[in-house]
Amino acid sequence: MQLLPETVRRFAAWCAVLLLAAGVGYVGVRLCSEFRTAVTPVLLALLGTALLGPLYRRLVQVGVHRSVAAGLTCVAVVGVVGGAVYIVVAALVDTGDEIVSSLRDAAKSLARHFGAAGTSLDDLAGNAKDLLAKFGGTAASNVISGVSVVGEGIAMAVLALLLVFFFLRDSHLVVDALRAVAPGSSADMVEAMARRAFEGIEGFMRGTTLIAFIDAVCITVGLLILRVPGAVGLGALVLVGAYIPYLGAFLSGAVAVLVALADRGFVIALWTLGVVLAVQVLEGHVLQPMIQSRTMQMHPAVVMLAITAGASVAGILGMLLAVPLTAAAFGVVHELRARYATD
Repeated sequence: MQLLPETVRRFAAWCAVLLLAAGVGYVGVRLCSEFRTAVTPVLLALLGTALLGPLYRRLVQVGVHRSVAAGLTCVAVVGVVGGAVYIVVAALVDTGDEIVSSLRDAAKSLARHFGAAGTSLDDLAGNAKDLLAKFGGTAASNVISGVSVVGEGIAMAVLALLLVFFFLRDSHLVVDALRAVAPGSSADMVEAMARRAFEGIEGFMRGTTLIAFIDAVCITVGLLILRVPGAVGLGALVLVGAYIPYLGAFLSGAVAVLVALADRGFVIALWTLGVVLAVQVLEGHVLQPMIQSRTMQMHPAVVMLAITAGASVAGILGMLLAVPLTAAAFGVVHELRARYATD
């Protein structure tokens, strides 16, 4: 090795470090994938703890016992989430037929303007019965698989809620546990990195929730003014999709524009597009800098790459978890860089 120039040796050392980090990361991802039924509730519980932490701390400050405060917080989140899900589901059920009918009309309108596509759509509609008979067994197996997935999801949600309770109740013991397992004199650094990582997740959850609520209210009001059918259901889609940055807003906005195009015509569709774009501009140039830039400090390109990587690993769940986990990783990197720069 001494025969090689200094630049080559440094390059080789960095390559070895990158390969080792990539290998460790790949093994970690594979292990998380294999044990996803245990890992997913833990990650979801971390997100829930980051979002509910202020409420729990406020209850403890006013003298409520930690276990009681954690239980009240979990009851509150069940009530809020259950009520929100009920409102969203009720809105989608009430307006679902209108949305589906409008999307179907939009598809037919597009089919009339594009001959080849229209022929394909007509053929598909005419042969739907044959396709169902041909792939009936596959469809039935998919339904059974879907039921098992729903059951697994409910079990993971219940486990995540229980973990939120324990994470909140025993949050004061986390620092001592980290310092106890930290090797040598690195306890301060480990504690600082853990705090920065959790601050990144906490900032993402609080900021995203506030931005999602503002986006949903603004778009729902705009759609109601334009008398677009299914405005409440479309606003609910915006609220849910906002937790997936960029892609969720794009998909929910595209659905709103298609519904307006099918039911209200081209002019109202343009106005709907204007409303969606105005809300996105408000989010990107006002809400994001004010709410999230102080806590996440990530470039939009990094966010999009994180979402893509999360989708390739774990689908929709990966898209949801990718950004907060990346924010946590950036918090750790910032802490390490600050410490090494100081040294």
